[in-house]
Amino acid sequence: MSPARERVWHFLAGASFAFGGWYLTWRWTQSLNPDNLVFSVLVASAETLFFVGTLLTFFDIWREQDSPRTPAPRTRKEAALDDACDAIVVDVFIATFDETCAVVGPTVEAAVGLQAPENTVVRVHILDDGNRLEMEQLAGRFGVGYITRCDNVGFKAGNLRNALFQTSGDFVLICDADTRVFPEFLENTLGYFRDSKVAWVQTPHWFYDIPEGETWEDWAGRHTRHFPNAIARFMRFATARSRVGNDPFLSDPTLFFDVILRRRNRNGAAFCCGAGSVHRREAIFSQAIDQKAKDLNVLTDRHGFSGCAQALSCVRLEPYRFHVSEDIYTSILLHENRDAEWKSVFHPKVEARMLSPWSMKAWATQRLKYGGGTFDIMLRDNPLWRRGMSWQAKLHYAATFWSYLSVLWVPILLLAPVAALLFGLSPVSAYSAEFFLYFVPAILITEAATVVACKGYNVGKGRALALATLPLNLRALWLAICGERPSFPTTPKSPGNAGAWKFVWPNIALISLMVMAGTWGVFQTVRGVDGFGLSMLAVNLFWLVWNISLNGHLVLAAFWKPMSVLQRSNHKETEDENAYSSPST
Repeated sequence: MSPARERVWHFLAGASFAFGGWYLTWRWTQSLNPDNLVFSVLVASAETLFFVGTLLTFFDIWREQDSPRTPAPRTRKEAALDDACDAIVVDVFIATFDETCAVVGPTVEAAVGLQAPENTVVRVHILDDGNRLEMEQLAGRFGVGYITRCDNVGFKAGNLRNALFQTSGDFVLICDADTRVFPEFLENTLGYFRDSKVAWVQTPHWFYDIPEGETWEDWAGRHTRHFPNAIARFMRFATARSRVGNDPFLSDPTLFFDVILRRRNRNGAAFCCGAGSVHRREAIFSQAIDQKAKDLNVLTDRHGFSGCAQALSCVRLEPYRFHVSEDIYTSILLHENRDAEWKSVFHPKVEARMLSPWSMKAWATQRLKYGGGTFDIMLRDNPLWRRGMSWQAKLHYAATFWSYLSVLWVPILLLAPVAALLFGLSPVSAYSAEFFLYFVPAILITEAATVVACKGYNVGKGRALALATLPLNLRALWLAICGERPSFPTTPKSPGNAGAWKFVWPNIALISLMVMAGTWGVFQTVRGVDGFGLSMLAVNLFWLVWNISLNGHLVLAAFWKPMSVLQRSNHKETEDENAYSSPST
C-alpha cells in the first residue's frame, strides 16, 4: 500500500467512524418505531453489532508493516540457536492421512527440490497417519523419511507431535499433502529467525488451480443462438461477475492473507495457518512444557493428586495442541507467553502453491472445520481472558471471533427486508429524508473506506463467502455449545459436485423467500395498503436484491462442473497417479 493510499484509507476510516456513530446515535434516540418496537430494536441492535465488527476490522487492517527481509543465517549463532559451527537442520513435515500418491507425490518432489541455504541441511519426512504401504514406497523412491504411528490420536496435531519426537531439526517446515513449495522457500524465510524471539514464519496460501471460468459471451454462445451478446451483458450485470465459473467456491484467499494477516504483522500477531509455515523447535517445545506445567497445576489443585508421577501420567506433552485448529491454538499459546516474548512474522511473498476445493463437499468440509475449531477455542479457551497476551494481539483475535459470531446478527439483517415487505413492518419510524440523510453517508463512506483499504481486491467475494457459510457456521456454533468437539476430516481433493444440493438448499430457500417477499411488497404497495410506500419499498427491495446476489454465488457453485477432467490440468491426476504409484518409476 502506497503512503498516499494509506492516508486516504485512514481519512475514510475516521470519517466512517464519525458518520457511523452519528447514524447509530440518531438510530437509537430518534428513529425507533414505537408501532413495531421489538422488531425495530432487533434491527438497530444488529446494526450496532455490525458497526462494532467494522471497527474491529478497521483496527485489524489499519497499517501494512512488513518485517525487514534479511538473508538466511549461515551459522547457528546467526539463527539464534547456539555458538556452535554445526549445520542448521530443517525438517520438512508433509502431513497426510488418506490422500493418494497422485497428490502427495508432487509435494514430496517439490520438497526434495528445496534449495538449502549455506551450512543448512534439509531433511524431508512423509508423516503418514494412514500407515499405507504405497506411501512408504513413495518415501523410499524419493529417499525421504517415512514416519507413521499406530493410531490417529490428536488428528494432524498428533501426527506432527509424533514426528517431532522422532526428529531433531532446529526448524520445522510444515506442509499439507498438497503444499508444493518453491525452491527458494527456505532462502526467503529463514532470515527472519535471526531474531531470537521469532517463533514461526507464515507464508501466504496460493491456490494455483482456481478455475478461471469462461466469458459470459462464450457461455451464452454455447447455450443459445438468440441474442447471446444481450444475454451476456445482462448476466454480467445481474451476477456482478465478469466470467462464469470463475472461482466457484470463493476459495481465493488473497484478500485474507495480503490484507488481514499481513497487517497483523505490525503487532507480531499474525497467527499460524498451518501449511506453508516454518517453526522454531525451541519455541514449540517451550510452549508445550509451559502448558504441561499449567495442566499439572490444575490437576493437582482439582483432584488433589498426592504424587507427581500420578499427575504426570495424566498429562501429555503436546508441542502442537491436540485440536482441530492446532495452528491457531498454538499461535495463541505462544502469543500469550509474556516471559518468552515469542512473536510471529508474516512473509508476504508466495512461496508455495496448493490445491483448492473442487467440489461442494470439499468446500463445506473445510469451512465447517474452520468454524468448529474457532468456536471451540472461543467458548472453551478464549485468548481474550489470558493475562500474558498484549492488548493489540487480543484485539486481532477478537476481530476473528467477532466475524464468526456475526452468525447471531447477520440473519436479522438478512430477514429484516423480508419481514418488512411481507408484513408491512418498519424498523424505523419513517423512511423520510432525515433517514437517508443519516444512513446514506454512513454506508457509502464505510464502503469507500473498505475498498481503499483492500487495495482493489474484490471485497464482494468476502461478503458472499460470509453469507454462503452462514448455515455451516450456525451448525458449528450449535455443536460447540452442545460440547461436541469438532472432528478433523481431510478435505477431498477430487473434482465433482455430487450431492451439492444438500449444502445449498438453505441458500435456495432464503432466495425463494426473498423473491416472494419482494413480489408481495410490490403488490401491496400498488394496492396502497397501509404500512407500504414507495420509499419503504425502494429501500427494502435494494437490500433484497443485494442479499440475493450475495447468496446466489453459492447456488451458482452447485451448478458448476468442470468442462472435462482435463480442465484440472494443473493437477494432472491421471499422469501423476501413474508417475507416483508405479514401483518401476
